[in-house]
Amino acid sequence: MPAIDQQTRTARPEVAELARRISLLAPSDGMFPLRVAGIDVYRSTRVGTEVTHALQQAAICILAQGSKSIGIGESVYQYDAGQFAVFSIDVPVAVQVTRATPSEPYLVLRIALDAERFSTLAAKVYPDGLPQVSESRPVYIGDADPAIVDAANRLLKVITQPTDAELLASFAIDEIIVRLLRSPMGARIAHIGQAESGMQKMARAVSWLRANYKRSVDIPTLANLANVSVSSFHRHFKAVTSMSPLQYQKALRLQEARRLMLTTMLDAGSASRRVGYASASQFSREYARFFGAAPIKDIQRLREQRLSPTASSANILNTRLHDRSNDVQRLHADNRAANSASESTRDQLHE
Repeated sequence: MPAIDQQTRTARPEVAELARRISLLAPSDGMFPLRVAGIDVYRSTRVGTEVTHALQQAAICILAQGSKSIGIGESVYQYDAGQFAVFSIDVPVAVQVTRATPSEPYLVLRIALDAERFSTLAAKVYPDGLPQVSESRPVYIGDADPAIVDAANRLLKVITQPTDAELLASFAIDEIIVRLLRSPMGARIAHIGQAESGMQKMARAVSWLRANYKRSVDIPTLANLANVSVSSFHRHFKAVTSMSPLQYQKALRLQEARRLMLTTMLDAGSASRRVGYASASQFSREYARFFGAAPIKDIQRLREQRLSPTASSANILNTRLHDRSNDVQRLHADNRAANSASESTRDQLHE
């Protein structure tokens, strides 16, 4: 299927509808958890002036408006409106919103990826056996066809209705996964969650690294967890995460140290020891390479940004999470109007 340009994707009515629904559920900049656990929406009205480092958990994301750059290891991916991104594994990322304005903000729907659920549905979509693939990646990005976006709209519709959310949201999520598995990207993502797939083997190693990032990397233990030889472990791990085990651990350590300094007022030396560094000078060197500034300067800059009225989206999120009733009521009114005009949406959900 030929690639679709961003302007064409954004102009599609179902993508515009998804942007409208997300905008109502995310009335200000920040992340908004929804009524069903593991589902949230995010808004940003500003292009990022620098990359943001974070641990991206396995998830399905559907971008309704704007654009984002995603750096994983040495790879950089571009993610635009009308596309989906399936993050197959928990992985450190460097992200930057590259297209967003107050009138057309960056808007995305995120659904936590349940590997077991994904695996169960993949077996139904491919009853004769999963397709053979030669590559594994930490993220798969593709065009979200109308069926995928329509399913996402149905999810956000039922999630605003208290009596329907817990029961019907599950059907809508299953439909989104099935539609993804039937898309041109389906053969590549079908192995997510399969017990003995290379991706799931490396997921076990990643879980160990996340739980034990303060300890020295134990390659034989990781290889044993992944059920592969020590000699091939590095190759498999980098294929799935785009980085080596040591690079993965370093990213976890540095991100946690930064969080500790920013939120608990620890000094650089104390934070470095807390995350497993034996040498404060090594920590400072690696921190500066990773974040672009020495720990003291970086934390001072971040604190100044938090105090700035234009950069306090976290505070805006906390104060407005409890002030969404009017917007949600508007969405309810839209839903009632749509239901009175036609019952086709409900029928589609049960097909």
